[in-house]
Formats: sequence, structure tokens, C-alpha cells
Amino acid sequence: MAGRIEDYALIGDMQTAALVCRDGTVDWLCLPRFDSHAIFAGLLGTEEHGFWRLGPAHAGDAEPPTAARRTYRGDSLILESEWDTPRGTVRVTDFMPPRDGAPQLIRIVEGVSGRVPMRSALRMRFSYGRVVPWVHKHEGRTVAVAGPDSVWFDTVCETYGKGLTTYADFTVAPGDRIAFAISWEPSHKEPPALPEPEQALEATGEFWREWVEHCTYHGPYREAVVRSLITLKALTYAPTGGIVAAPTTSLPEEIGGVRNWDYRYTWLRDAAITLSSLLRTGYREEARAWREWLLRAVAGDPENLQIMYGIAGERELGEAELDWLPGYENSGPVRVGNGAAHQLQLDVYGEVTEALHLAHMTGLSRNDYASLLQLKLIRYLEDHWDQPDEGIWEVRGPRRHFVHSKVMAWVAVDRTIKLIESGDADGPLEKWRELRDTIHRDVCEKGYDKERNTFTQSYGSKELDASLLLIPQMGFLPPDDKRVIGTIEAIQRELSTTDGFILRYPTAGADAGVDGLAGDEGAFLACSFWMADDLAMIGRVDEARKLFEKLLALRNDLGLLAEEWDPRLQRQVGNFPQAFSHVPLIDTALRLTASGAYGG
Repeated sequence: MAGRIEDYALIGDMQTAALVCRDGTVDWLCLPRFDSHAIFAGLLGTEEHGFWRLGPAHAGDAEPPTAARRTYRGDSLILESEWDTPRGTVRVTDFMPPRDGAPQLIRIVEGVSGRVPMRSALRMRFSYGRVVPWVHKHEGRTVAVAGPDSVWFDTVCETYGKGLTTYADFTVAPGDRIAFAISWEPSHKEPPALPEPEQALEATGEFWREWVEHCTYHGPYREAVVRSLITLKALTYAPTGGIVAAPTTSLPEEIGGVRNWDYRYTWLRDAAITLSSLLRTGYREEARAWREWLLRAVAGDPENLQIMYGIAGERELGEAELDWLPGYENSGPVRVGNGAAHQLQLDVYGEVTEALHLAHMTGLSRNDYASLLQLKLIRYLEDHWDQPDEGIWEVRGPRRHFVHSKVMAWVAVDRTIKLIESGDADGPLEKWRELRDTIHRDVCEKGYDKERNTFTQSYGSKELDASLLLIPQMGFLPPDDKRVIGTIEAIQRELSTTDGFILRYPTAGADAGVDGLAGDEGAFLACSFWMADDLAMIGRVDEARKLFEKLLALRNDLGLLAEEWDPRLQRQVGNFPQAFSHVPLIDTALRLTASGAYGG
């Protein structure tokens, strides 16, 4: 069985990523890209679906021992895990060097004390665990081949095959350093170059040291902010600048439930808020790369803006179920692709426009097409803002007039008016000012419950929605407006868990709720950070700080967060690690620092 979600560490090379469990098992790795087929899919099934375990040897029927300690080496994605055994202590260093050739996963075993028997067990399965490759020797190297893919396994240790698994048994003493590496290459090409593990380790460490030096945030909880920034960098597909929401698919929002989705794509919403965090912490090059990705992705068809694209800007992300995988802790189905790609979500027009506005305001070099795109998006909204849509949470039930969608349509128009007023674009200023006022009036009349003094999830609804917390953050209404305060307090009453975290919206258990799905889900971490932001904005700074610190305590030992927190099981759930959790962590830290919550 795979470990708990929080038992995993992330390593990656800004083109793909692997998850490494506490027992030294790589249970998830897609090659050569985030959205490629997995060669290790044990995370969503069993060991039969692919894994690579490297750690102290153990009896065949015993559970693999877990590391006594693990950490990232400084501010990097180099993972160091240490085991204390009756025979001594051993360290394993795992990393993926930023690539200029074949993707590599390198693991270096180092003896610390005593003499420790070790074992590497490598079971490669292509196509998400369905295909057993042809494993053979080629000029002293082990290679696994299936269709278009080949994976090369290199080590100085003697290896042997047993049960369709490649093993290496060896012993390490103090001072010993033994390296293992896998490299991917298209099967029709020449073998990849032999890895140079020690040189790659040094270069990887230097890459991350130099990157982190650009961070301009030096306030409280800098460690949490920097780790979140590193995670966001790891989720960026370097060749294009696209940012995946998470490197995994189908990690469940409810253990045993059906809310399992593929997050290995670029959501405009997630990427836009990520750009905001990067710009405010000094990472202009990443922000520029994302803007260029956006312009390429929507080129030629901005009126049909998709909510998500492939990491290179692909539009077709057809959804399918992998019925040979039982799912994480039997949470099926396992899905690849995402059918929500073609939903109508009007809020993304606001998020994209807000991101372009922020880039403009922070002095990112002007791009005339970015301004043209912004104008085209508003022309589309002129005719469509008053339509029902699927909303920010991608409901699979009927379309509704979601309040958050209307608010973000207002944001799109408002930021474009500001662009025109600055003299950097031309447009029908008075017409769009009137449109901005019309949308604002419509939301306040139809999306506000006067009796309860709260905005609601959709027009005519009594339900609440945590996305309403963004109303003051987007400037739709000032924080001291009684309707804003009433909405914050209503969400605290009706969408808060017993430990104070925030649900996205009410679910209906066994019945299909507003999202068209049966089952429940955990507290949505982004929404809980939004609540901390709002509390700070309305002057309840101590309460905001306490909630923020409770949220920080949910991170795993390496500072990583999934999408949600299950208050009943007291564990992380959803895809992992999740950009949409780490971005608001950064934002809340910045807001609390600015508010003087730490005396700064």
C-alpha cells in the first residue's frame, strides 16, 4: 500500500517530478513530462504498477523501515533521508538535476556509521502500470523498453532480476558513496549519456542556491514562504513557462470517494495567482515566461478561453478512466485528462486580466499583444458576463449564476479600465465604466441575502461559498463594508470545520450536491488561507495570525501541502503538492507581515 499523502517528498527537474515515500520508495514518476504516462504508478495501485525502493534491507514479509529523519538540503529540492538500523546509520540523497539532456532521477547511498545491508528494488511498468517492459542488458547497462519509451538504469552494483523486478544487494560503511540512476530516452534513439551523479548533485545544489537568492521576502515565516516558492518553481514546466496545478492525478479529495481528478495541467486561474506571488517575491523571469505561455496558449482564439491547457498550450485534454488501477487507498476511478477543460468559467477572464494588470503595474516589460488580449477578453465579457456558468469549482451539475464568477467579470472590466486610463491601451472607456457599474449593481442586488447579511453562492441560492472571501481582496467592496463582514462571519459559521478550517461549499454526502457529485471532501486549504487574509483585512489580525499558524502546522515535515485537509481523519487529501495551496500561503504571509501582525 502507498504511504499517506503527507509521507511523500517532492523531487523534480522543472519538467517532471517524482514522489518519494518515507521508506525510500518512489511511487510516482511520469517521464519525460508531468503529463506523460507514469513508469511508477504504485501510488495509485500496488507494487505491481511500478515502484523503486532504496533503503536498508529487510525481511521479505516485513514492512520496509521508514527513515528516522529526512530533510531538504538547504533551500533546494535535494532530499536527504537517514535510517538508523541495528547495524548502523545510512543516508540516501535523492534528486533530479535540472536537465539539458535526458531526464534523470539520481539516488546516492552514503554510509554514515556501521555496516548497513541495503537493497534496491526497481520495478518499471510503463503506461501507468499496465505494460511490462522488455528489460535487458546493453553494453553493461540495464535498459527497459516498451513502445516509444526506454528507461536506462545505471549503477556500479551487481544487479539481478527476479519476479520481473531488478534488484541490487550491497552493504555500505562510513565513507562509502554508491550511486543509482535512471534516465529516459525515446526508444528509437541512441542510449543517453552515462550519468555523472556527484557532478549532477553539485550542479543541482548550485542551481537552487542561485534561484533562492532572488527572493525578496525576508519577513516572518520566510522558511515556509521559500519552501512554497521552491515548490511552485518545481511545478513550472521550464521549456514553456506553463505551471501545473499539481504533479499527480487522482489523489482523492475524500478517501474512498470519487472526487479524483488529473491536475497535471495548467489552470489559468492557478497560474495567474502563482504569477502574482512570484512577482511580489522577486521572480520576474518566471512571471514573464508565464505571460508568454499565456499569449501562445490563447493565440488566435481568445474569445474561447479555456480554463486549462496542457503545459505546452495543448487544448485537447480528453478525460479517461484507467480501470486497471484501483486508485489511492481504493479511491476510484483513476482519471487521466480532464473533461472540465471545456467548461464555461467566467471567473478566469478576471483572473487572467488581474494577472496581466499586476504584471503591468510592477513594471514587467510591455507586451502589446498582452494589452490587445485584455481588450478582446472584455469584448467577449460584454456579451457573456450575464450567462450562467460552471464556476470556480468546476461543478459537474447544472450551470448557475455564480456570484464569484460575476465578481471576477467585474474585476476584468475594472482592471481594463485602469489600463486604458493609464494611457497604455485604447478602448470605449465610458461604455466599459457603465458595464462595470452594471455588473456591480447586478451582483449586489441578486447575489446578496439581506436577511442573513451575506452574499450567496449563486443568484437565488441560500448556500454559501468560500470563493466569496475574495470579494474584498479583489476590491469589489471595501473590507469594512457591512456586507463583506457579514459574509466573512457567515462563512465562519456555516463552512467552518470543528478545527476552524474552511470548506469550499456544502456537499450532500450520498446525494448529488450542487457540484453534481456524491460524497464529501475535506477543508480546502486555499479557502482557509483566504479566511486568514480577510480576517486581517477587517482588523482581526490576531485571529488571522492564529489561523495562519494552524494552517502552517498542517504542512508535512518537508513543508508541503496537498489540496485539502480531512478534519475527520486528520490527514492531507487531494493532489500533492498543490500550487493552489502554496500560493495563498505566500500571499497570507505577505499580508500579515504588511499588517504588522508580527510587529514588523
